[in-house]
Amino acid sequence: MSVRLHQRLQTTGYDLGIFEQAVRSYAHLHLPVSELKGPGFPLMGDHFSPVLAALAPFYRLWPSPLTLLIAQAALFAIAVVPLARWAERALGRTAAVVVAAGYGASWGIAQAVGFDFHEVCFAVPLLAFSLAALGGGRLGAAVAWALPLLLVKEDFGLTVAVIGGLVAWKGAWRLGLITAAAGLLGTVLEVLVIIPAFSLAGSYAYWDKLPSAGSDSGLVHLLYQGTVGMITPDVKVMTLLALLAPTAFLALRSPLILVALPTLAWRFFSDNPQYWGTGFHYSAVLMPIVFAAFIDALTRWPTTQVRHTLTVSGVVTAFMFFQAPLYQLVQPATWRNDPRVATTHSILDKIPSGATVAATNHLAPQLTDRADVTVFGFPDSRPNPEYIVADTAIWDWPFATATDEVKQLNDTLGHGYRTIAHRDGIVLLRRT
Repeated sequence: MSVRLHQRLQTTGYDLGIFEQAVRSYAHLHLPVSELKGPGFPLMGDHFSPVLAALAPFYRLWPSPLTLLIAQAALFAIAVVPLARWAERALGRTAAVVVAAGYGASWGIAQAVGFDFHEVCFAVPLLAFSLAALGGGRLGAAVAWALPLLLVKEDFGLTVAVIGGLVAWKGAWRLGLITAAAGLLGTVLEVLVIIPAFSLAGSYAYWDKLPSAGSDSGLVHLLYQGTVGMITPDVKVMTLLALLAPTAFLALRSPLILVALPTLAWRFFSDNPQYWGTGFHYSAVLMPIVFAAFIDALTRWPTTQVRHTLTVSGVVTAFMFFQAPLYQLVQPATWRNDPRVATTHSILDKIPSGATVAATNHLAPQLTDRADVTVFGFPDSRPNPEYIVADTAIWDWPFATATDEVKQLNDTLGHGYRTIAHRDGIVLLRRT
């Protein structure tokens, strides 16, 4: 599905292009830099995700955004294995099939696949293997699978800390406490030391996503977000319902569900509405957690009720499949290319490899494998690129309207650029 999205020009510079530029940097033995976020922008000063370097050898063999998309699909798929094997050992083949289908077709995974590439794809199998080991009593293995989460993104140290707490609760208190301390220390170091050391601003850039307590009204808002605001507005409750419904809400009966709390807490505590709903990639890491909790709860559920619960889970999974992006796979339009796709590629082919290019957001990832690409219209983009390419037929970020995009193109024509191609709304300018 993600390959088809890219082939149909439905991926974006923000975020696929950014991550490709990061992996491209690693593949050439440099620290990750993304021109899409600004000239020479150091990504280690944005998020701490050195795990992306694992894709560098594959990218050297096949320098394409499809390398990232296929790797992401594979990582999501691998997570099926520990969950299904645990379910089969504990509950039998039917349970394994229901769990595998439930996780594999889950809306959180589908939404992530439907929106570019993100580093969290590495966290998904790590969590699946860790929680399957934890549920099976293999506490050392659970810790071994959890600790690499510290290399995926800075907030996962909190998730590691919760896993450490569960390991301690299961009896390995020394191992559990060391793991919890490592997780907390990892997040603190990454957020307060490592990221600011690389950041152009010298600080962590995402504090502004959290409520501020800088005044009396700010303190009230902070308290509200930490209490009532964790379940309001209604979109947060709907996200929780969508998360638990595929398990017939049985996941709530397992302590493993606690592993989801750090991710849910920072999302719901934030002032950013994009974090609250079921869109984008934010819920992908919750899917292995909720299905691991489901398996764990089923092992303690009365045998006579297990089959009924599995039936409910299967029905909910089937229903939600038609609400998530994977449903596009059975739609004929997914397998047809709009004629504009060929036109777009014929115009993009006029841009030589190695050129500096400002491209609109949906065109950027078509070029990041062979050019130095920035986002056209983004204030922090590198000025005066050799080429500018834009799709004027659609609205694209960062413009407020398609009309604004056309206006800026026209303004650019009067400042050292000329049109060398213009078909089906795709405009290519070259600096004179």
